[in-house]
Formats: sequence, C-alpha cells, structure tokens
Amino acid sequence: MAAEQWLRGEVAGGVATITIDRPDKRNAMSEAMWLRLPVLLDAFRTDPAVRAVVLTGAGGDFSAGADIGELEDIRRRGDAHPSTIAEEALAAFPKPTIAAVEGFCVGGGCQLATACDLRFAAEDARFGVTPARLGIVYPGSATRRLVRQIGASAAKYLLFSADLIDAPHALRIGLLDEIVPPGALHDRVAAFAATLASRSLLTQQATKEIVDILATGGDADPAVRAWLKEAHAPTGDMDEGVAAFLTRRPPRFTWTTSRT
Repeated sequence: MAAEQWLRGEVAGGVATITIDRPDKRNAMSEAMWLRLPVLLDAFRTDPAVRAVVLTGAGGDFSAGADIGELEDIRRRGDAHPSTIAEEALAAFPKPTIAAVEGFCVGGGCQLATACDLRFAAEDARFGVTPARLGIVYPGSATRRLVRQIGASAAKYLLFSADLIDAPHALRIGLLDEIVPPGALHDRVAAFAATLASRSLLTQQATKEIVDILATGGDADPAVRAWLKEAHAPTGDMDEGVAAFLTRRPPRFTWTTSRT
C-alpha cells in the first residue's frame, strides 16, 4: 500500500493533481512510486474529465529524487533505473502538465520536473542534478531533455557540480517558467491550470506534439496537416471556438480524444 499512499492522484475542475507524499524522506521516490506514476498517467490520459495535470509534493518539498537506499538492489539486478520509465511516461502524456515546485527539487525530482511541460516554483525552491555526488551517470533521456531545456553549458554546470541553485538562477537559465512568492504557489498554479482546462485541448495536444517534434529537430509538417484535419472535423473544437467568439460567449470545448 505504500506506493498508493506516497503517490496519489485526484481530479477536480478538469485538473488532475498528482502529489508526492513522503515528507519524512523529503518526498524521495521509491521504485514502487516510480512505477506507479505511469499507471496514474494512463488513467488520466483516457479520462475525459482530465484536461491538465499538476505534479507537486507534500510537506514543503517537491522531491529529493530517487530513494538512494534502493540503488544497490537495482544495480545488482542489472535493471535500468525505473525513474526513466516514469520520466518518459510523463513526457509522453498528451495533455498539458505542470510541475508545482516548493522546497527541494533534486536529482530524480528535477528529472520529473523537466519532463513536465511547464514549471512553476516558489521563490525559496532549490534545484539540483546530483549524480556527481554519487559517481553515477545521469540517464541519457533525462540528459537530452535537460540539454534541450537549458542548453549544453547550463546542463554541464548542474551535472558537473551537483550544486543546488535557487529559483532566480533556475528561471534565468530556462529551467523555470515562473516564480511565485512563498505561500502563493498552489493558488497560482490552480488558477493557471483552470485556465488551461477551459481552453481547447485539441489545440493544446496538437501544440504539444508539434513543439516536441520541432524541439528534437524533426519534420512537424505531417503532424500539422493531420491536426488541421482533426480541427476541421465535426467533432473538433474549431466550430465551437469560432461560434463562441462571434457570439461573445465563453467557448464550451468538448474534444477530448487523441488522434492516436
């Protein structure tokens, strides 16, 4: 039952909130927790009531990363660390995702945050990518994502030093999208997530796919053409959006199903 207690999800107002709730360990992620995250995401992927996901931590911290006490057992088995499975599931989730960061966001915690689409943090949050403290190699997928997010030099700074940086530094290098005063983070993220939930999920999902293709140097034109066809379909959001604009009323977007 520990994984269910330590990583829980709930849905309200079109937003699913996934909370890492292991405050006695600064929300360190156990193997079972890493493997539970994709299960939660799969349920939210197909739930029409979910239009955005917020990932956050309980007790004043986001996550101190992987449970170090399990590393030797995983290494002895010869397995890839399950953080990569969780990270890839989060990055591939088709709906908008937001990391709401308080306190420590370190190691695997930073790995999860960078797998989200957007990152909001309290002013006193601290960030670090710390494999150099343990003599381990950061996963290739996480390293690629970090380099795309903040650039090669900033990624090397974090990975070489394993030092913690503050929120203004993280914002300056592009690791964060917004800093919020202490005590105001969850209200700000809730308001922003509610805005996302009111917008066209078709537009958001199309944008996410197209931007991700472009970010990796791919050809996005086929995806653009496919999404344009989807938007113009009778079940798409375009007719509702245009009608709402012309009649000066809020749109009621109903598209919830991915093309894939």
